[in-house]
Amino acid sequence: MNREIIDINDYTILLEEASSDKSLVDSCFFDEPVIAIAFYGAGDVGLKVKFDGKDKEFHHTKGIVLSFYADSKVEFEHYVSRLKPLQCLVIATTVRNINKLPNGESQFLEKFLHQLVHPKDHYVEGPVFNMSPEMFHLVEQFFSNTYHGEIKMMFYKSHIAALLSHYFAQLAVQHKTTLDTSLLEKVNLAQEILVSDLENPPSLTELAHKIGINTNKLKIEFKAQFGVPVFKYLQNERLKKAYNLIKNEQNTIQEAAWAVGYDSLGSFSNAFEKKFGYRPSQV
Repeated sequence: MNREIIDINDYTILLEEASSDKSLVDSCFFDEPVIAIAFYGAGDVGLKVKFDGKDKEFHHTKGIVLSFYADSKVEFEHYVSRLKPLQCLVIATTVRNINKLPNGESQFLEKFLHQLVHPKDHYVEGPVFNMSPEMFHLVEQFFSNTYHGEIKMMFYKSHIAALLSHYFAQLAVQHKTTLDTSLLEKVNLAQEILVSDLENPPSLTELAHKIGINTNKLKIEFKAQFGVPVFKYLQNERLKKAYNLIKNEQNTIQEAAWAVGYDSLGSFSNAFEKKFGYRPSQV
């Protein structure tokens, strides 16, 4: 479990990342009432929100953004396992600090998240929807940056502002749009099927049939969820696995190429260089 807490202006930024070969539960509380926006990145952890004897469950969180009000009596449980790692970025502010927020965010909170600013329970849920590709990309950058010290803080400040801008812009358009949970689960299932067999993945038609939607819908929704087409996503996952096999598992280049479904060593090397900027022999 990696957890980083950063204070920026009157926001608290929480970065949580965890993976495990065994099933585990990570619990999280807030010390005082907060209004928060949680962005779930590449992981697909299960989430249960517990308050006042009630439970609210999310079985698939990958790519969603969840806004909420919560006080100290609310418990957030993340269910982490080998196939469901945690990658979550939370932007939170205390209720007492709302009017101190910069760039007019307090006005946007009042306008779009009125029910959170004026809560009527220990836990109040705001809009839940899919992140745009731009938001998904920004969230990924929080977990992949290698900056330190003042440069890292500069990075965080600029990216938080960009992320909130995209969030409120999308909220303005989708203010009355609810998340199609069933469709989201199908798209996430498609992703799980792909990564479970990188060497012999199903065709697009077979994949669509497996999850119960047509190919055109799969192409549209998959790109909306992950920011890239199905084939591009598959290629990226293959190359990332091959990189790990070469660097950490000491596989030969030929073994790594075969393990992720490449028959041609030349095609593999060219694709590898295009993604990482260097040949697999240089790893």
